[in-house]
Amino acid sequence: MSGAGKTTLLREVARRGHRTVDTDDDGWTLPDGTWDEPRMAALLDGHATVLVSGTVDNQGRFYPRFEHVVLLSAPLPVLLERVAARVDNPYGKTARQRAEIVRYVAEVEPLLRAGATVELDGRRPVGALADAVERLLVARTRQAR
Repeated sequence: MSGAGKTTLLREVARRGHRTVDTDDDGWTLPDGTWDEPRMAALLDGHATVLVSGTVDNQGRFYPRFEHVVLLSAPLPVLLERVAARVDNPYGKTARQRAEIVRYVAEVEPLLRAGATVELDGRRPVGALADAVERLLVARTRQAR
């Protein structure tokens, strides 16, 4: 959900030296709201370990290729407070967008939760969240050996 802290977490994980892709940027998401499937497939084919962030209609097609599907969640009041306060993303500033967030939490978040293998509380400090993600990466690296 918007305001859960995905971008902040992804930046911290990247700062720690891990390859990350925020599909909200750089044309990963097509105008129809789906990932560019050939591009995503090429990314996953080309990198043994990459952290991908985003929420789109066709993400489930890639779940079999992901070691973990992490849901970063926070209570609705926290999400709304964060989107109102942030300065690096205009989404969530209008009443229509805030109503959309409320609807997404009610309708989309349960679907995301059902497909997730891990849920992290977005209210935790970003360092602790990045530590949790890195533990998932370490577990994956150990399994590959």
